[in-house]
Amino acid sequence: MKLEFVFENRSGERLDVFAAASGGISRSRAAALISAGNITVNGKAVGKSVKLHAGDRVEMTVTKPEPYRALAQDIPLDILYEDGDLLVVNKPKGMVVHPAAGNYENTLVNAVLFHCGDSLSGIGGVMRPGILHRIDKNTSGLLLVAKNDNAHNRLALQIKEHTLTREYEAVVYGNIKEENGTVDAPIGRHTIKRKQMAVTEKNSKNAVTHYTVLERFGNFTHIRCRLETGRTHQIRVHMSYIGHPLAGDDVYGPKKVIKELCGQCLHAKKIGFIHPTTGEYLEFESELPGYFMNFLEVCRRNGKV
Repeated sequence: MKLEFVFENRSGERLDVFAAASGGISRSRAAALISAGNITVNGKAVGKSVKLHAGDRVEMTVTKPEPYRALAQDIPLDILYEDGDLLVVNKPKGMVVHPAAGNYENTLVNAVLFHCGDSLSGIGGVMRPGILHRIDKNTSGLLLVAKNDNAHNRLALQIKEHTLTREYEAVVYGNIKEENGTVDAPIGRHTIKRKQMAVTEKNSKNAVTHYTVLERFGNFTHIRCRLETGRTHQIRVHMSYIGHPLAGDDVYGPKKVIKELCGQCLHAKKIGFIHPTTGEYLEFESELPGYFMNFLEVCRRNGKV
């Protein structure tokens, strides 16, 4: 598809910014098209950062990205429960949940496709078949996967209505003085760092996290978190907001490297839900993984790393 625009705004706007807004595409997509010579200014190929002037003619040839379908891969899965409607899977730390740009292989979806074949809900699309909810790459723990659309819809409704039981364990910086507490603070996209979330009143959704102290080490605290809502990065953002970011979280906490960890010390330990077919309440719990247990031992020895 070929598009043509005449720049009529104030001089000085970058080409990639203008092309993204005018063509209805992302800025990264615009940059890629500029690099490929598919976006020109006054008939000439230029760089993405070139500044436009009034009257400049911008021509865009926008090609559709080639569609991608997640492929099955023979990757071992830790399955706690399986029936004709769903799976409860224990995801290891370091595994991405579903394919995305630049990361199409070795995800949980690739593994589930190999295990289930065509027996997965299609509601999530070809990139996220069966996926009802996500946890971060460096968060370990339990996830629900739907095998059919009926199960997907019924379980998704429980997520929407916040009736799913979801409990996590984490280690955070500092000594939390109270035995338990609640963080009730809305979360939305960070206004400057667009890949991050933040507590904000702007374009946000309500978010509630309940926490309980399990063990104190002086410089660190081991806690249990129960989600009332399920916003992106919710526990990481909320604990950072109250001054106790997760150990190892270099996005919402200190940049200090903790050699025993690679990413945040966070594990999705318990999940409970009403079965979409039988109506029975089911609850599953996973053991704390090795990395988590090892870090607890380090904390118990000296309270610092």
